[in-house]
Amino acid sequence: MAEIQTAYGREVAAALGEHPWAQHLTVLDTVDSTNTRLKQLAAAGAPEGTAVLADCQLQGRGRRGRDFTSPKGAGIYLSVLLRPEAPPRQLMCLTALTAVAAGRAVAECAGVQPGIKWVNDLVLGSRKICGILTELSVSGTRGLTDYAVVGVGINCSQRREDFPPPLRQMAGSIASETGRPVCRSALAAALVRQLAELRRVLLTGERARWLEEYRQNCVTLGKAVQLVRGAEIRAATALDIDENAALLVRRDDGSLETVNAGEVSVRGYYGYL
Repeated sequence: MAEIQTAYGREVAAALGEHPWAQHLTVLDTVDSTNTRLKQLAAAGAPEGTAVLADCQLQGRGRRGRDFTSPKGAGIYLSVLLRPEAPPRQLMCLTALTAVAAGRAVAECAGVQPGIKWVNDLVLGSRKICGILTELSVSGTRGLTDYAVVGVGINCSQRREDFPPPLRQMAGSIASETGRPVCRSALAAALVRQLAELRRVLLTGERARWLEEYRQNCVTLGKAVQLVRGAEIRAATALDIDENAALLVRRDDGSLETVNAGEVSVRGYYGYL
């Protein structure tokens, strides 16, 4: 059952029209975290396609426990519930495919194709405009995924000076990087539609086409990077993305290594990229 608290939410619902997931849309004025709220709904039995969208997050979260700044009226803060009947190893590419879905939505509504910094950030120029956080719950008895919560945050209208000082060198918004506004309600609806399409291809052969789109837009490939594992930092060159969205790199000694997002983070030598 849809729950719409704001005029923004009514605009999103109108933009979604008769889309099947529109009937399970919750739009809140303020929430601690859309991922946290959706996990509560998932545990209570909410169906696949349930989405939580908020105008503001008080405790927005990114990967590795980082905060995601979520000011009121300035971005898309959306989480969608998926229930794929699959072991977690088959969903290792879910974050990467979400980046493709989010990039398509931005391209549709803002007229510009963002790049993807491996594994989960969208960038315009050298600035991050979008972060993604996927969280899985696994059944202990069957070893299958009970649910996946896919969270996407897109900066829409912030000026560079609106970001906290530590983020000003790396963060941007669609408006700050293109010089043009974007309609948040249209973008939120486009994102829901693209995530529904992602779910359709997730466990099919079609996801190979999505991964190829990821490769084409991945700004990390071909770059010198630093692999950060705890206190250890190693130099490498990013070469390719495999079928599970892991990153193939060549270390400075010439050896090849495949790294997963859960094992390391990747930093560029020059600025954010």
